[in-house]
Amino acid sequence: MKRILFIILLSPLIVTAQESTSLKQLIDKGLEQNYNLRIVRNEQIITDNNATLGNAGYLPTITLNSALGGTESNVVQYPQDENDPINRQKSVTNQNISAGVNLNWTIFDGFNIQATYSGLKELQQIGELKTRMNIESFVANLTSEYYNYIQQCIRLKNLQAAVRLSKERLRIVDARYTIGNLSRLDLQQARVDFNTDSSKLIRQHEVLYASKIRINQYVGEQEVDSELLLTDTLITLNSLLEKEILWQTTLEKNAYIQMAVKEKNLQAIDLQAARSSNYPYLKFNAGYGYSYNTYETGTYKRQNNLGFNYGLTLGYNLFDGFNNLRKQRNTKIELQNKELSIEELKLSLKSDFSNFWMAYINNLELTNLEKENVLHAKENHEIAIERYKLGDLSGIELREAQNSLLEAEERLVQAQFYTKLCEISLFEISGELLKHIM
Repeated sequence: MKRILFIILLSPLIVTAQESTSLKQLIDKGLEQNYNLRIVRNEQIITDNNATLGNAGYLPTITLNSALGGTESNVVQYPQDENDPINRQKSVTNQNISAGVNLNWTIFDGFNIQATYSGLKELQQIGELKTRMNIESFVANLTSEYYNYIQQCIRLKNLQAAVRLSKERLRIVDARYTIGNLSRLDLQQARVDFNTDSSKLIRQHEVLYASKIRINQYVGEQEVDSELLLTDTLITLNSLLEKEILWQTTLEKNAYIQMAVKEKNLQAIDLQAARSSNYPYLKFNAGYGYSYNTYETGTYKRQNNLGFNYGLTLGYNLFDGFNNLRKQRNTKIELQNKELSIEELKLSLKSDFSNFWMAYINNLELTNLEKENVLHAKENHEIAIERYKLGDLSGIELREAQNSLLEAEERLVQAQFYTKLCEISLFEISGELLKHIM
């Protein structure tokens, strides 16, 4: 047990030998190595590749084809004059070979091509928004875990200090017990308190280790249990946030609102595409080819063709069972639903924003209050230590003073951490996270 505690107490000194890492360095590393972000970027590249004139149908298609075929049949030919003999032939073989280049081009289809291209451009921007949303979520999660790691380091130091105090108290009690000034009950209680604090310290190392694993996983570190030393040792807070400015920024820059607007635009484009069938369509086709045919019966033995073919097709859908009209009506309703969804989303974001803001203000006040409590608890503990050394205070009362100090320190770091989480959430919801964190 003593050996384990010795290693645990010295572990922070061992870690300090390595180079420290800042939050920005972790974010930069994660942006490059995080697997989920790499997948999202690849998906964005796909939407970029799809947003082309050819994919929308603006450009013609040109194909090269060739064919080889034939027939083999029994032929019976009856002449017009019944006096003429009937022509009967068995296993008559005809063959044909063809090759050519064909061009097909939709010149006009009721603005459907334009709608398709606009839709592809919207999907491209949606792909960019999805990438941004995933990056913001990654940065928020990593930043939260970064400050959680700092919180756990502070707790570790507090528990280490508690173990040292308990160890000193045990030494004093043991010395007094040896000369007969204290009872064995006091000695046993001091040992129990020392072991209790030591147990908490061991557990805290486990919590700190788990936080380190999560950070390494976020940044795509293959050695997930590699040591981690952060540049920051305290949780710094931003107490200058302004509610109205943040909310206006949320309405302008929130990625979810922008995504909802893009989805509404896509629905409007779908309506435009549905209306395209109200117009006629015009298509152009042309080709250049060669064909070769052989015949075993008939006037000619073989025939060759080489040349151009071309044509225009003009059409109009007169009646389709009212299906397109139904589609247009449904698309209009879906467009209205998208508009309602945007308003619902804004209301939901406003609720979340208000909750985060209230929690942010409350935890700021709690932080200031707990800072004052820690100062009083430290002074109270110092007085208790001096009185205990003089024999004017019992071990139970000293333990109460020690627990009060530890609890005050715990409440302070917890209030600081919760304030930081609210701050991160407010920046994320307002679309300003990358600006303030990076």
